[in-house]
Amino acid sequence: MNATSNSPVRVSIAVRAWNEEQVIRRALESLFQQSLFAELSRRNECCEVLCIPNGCTDRTAEVAEAVFAEQRQSHPHAGAFRCRVENMIEAGRNNTWNAYVHQFADRGAEFVFLMDADIVFDRETTLFKMYEALLNNPEAHVASDRAVKEIAFKKKKTLRDRLSLATSDMTGTITAQICGQLYGIRSEIARRIWMPKDLGAPDDGFIKALVCTDFFTRELNPRRVIMPENASHVFNAYTSVAEMLNNQKRQMAGQATVHILIEYVKQLPLAERINPAPVIRYNEENDPQWMRRRLDAHLREARFFWQLFPNALSYRIRRWWRMSGLKRLTHFPAAAAGFAVTLMACARAYYHFKHGQVHYWPKASRPEIELARSSGSATAQS
Repeated sequence: MNATSNSPVRVSIAVRAWNEEQVIRRALESLFQQSLFAELSRRNECCEVLCIPNGCTDRTAEVAEAVFAEQRQSHPHAGAFRCRVENMIEAGRNNTWNAYVHQFADRGAEFVFLMDADIVFDRETTLFKMYEALLNNPEAHVASDRAVKEIAFKKKKTLRDRLSLATSDMTGTITAQICGQLYGIRSEIARRIWMPKDLGAPDDGFIKALVCTDFFTRELNPRRVIMPENASHVFNAYTSVAEMLNNQKRQMAGQATVHILIEYVKQLPLAERINPAPVIRYNEENDPQWMRRRLDAHLREARFFWQLFPNALSYRIRRWWRMSGLKRLTHFPAAAAGFAVTLMACARAYYHFKHGQVHYWPKASRPEIELARSSGSATAQS
């Protein structure tokens, strides 16, 4: 039996896009090549695919509409999905997350998947493996995959490429890792979360802290996040020193705001802590500066830039130390370089905050991704 337009929506997929006219077609076409649609059709189930351009000043929405029209006509399993564009006037990754999870996503969907518009899949089974992992593991609340830098597929790698890939190897030592570029989460969990606009990080850090502790009611349980084997996607590594430094500044600023938000949720009464979405949403709508004030208070206590968030200076070293003996030796140059970059990035983020600024999300170039499908080795995102 094949799915039809009347089949129940089991999975909702959002593709978030901010001025991605040049790459949105490749991302959506890669998405529609996923085996998930055939599997859902076979089960007489359905999914929805939403492209959410936010604050775009280019033709992202128009290109997405064109791709959707093509897929409705030509996809062999067109009955297994519904697709539409939800155009948002206001830019922002986190307010896009809120609109999708709490407004746009089908209320009957058991799982919601969030995907960035500048990635492609190197394995056709990635989404289905993530979906299947959540179905078969009730203890897991989030499914993630491995993010592979496109430079991993280059035959001739530069020194900068090798350092970048070594950094990814060290990031792979993290337990319960969620890649903000692509992950799936149970809807019932997602709808208990609201993202502050001034949370300067990708959503994954805050989500991991909530789901792995059952909203700060239990000890950390890494099994709440599952990463199935052979599930991966590819993204562009930063190609210039300036882009790399700007990205690290964004990461350090994000780590600081996530730390502040986690400390806030931890001190909430139990009834609000296990479902913090209403109180955070209330703060956002009635006191737009609430996160800014908490950040200012944090900066008064963190007198030096290396105190921007706990373990700011040691987290890269700890990742390096978790590696096996030989890798610990070969990856030492990358660990040392990463430590130096972290120092610089923390200082830049600290003074960014000190000058009264919160938002920082630089736009990087996104050239065409060249990869050899089916046999690429997956590494973790740095």
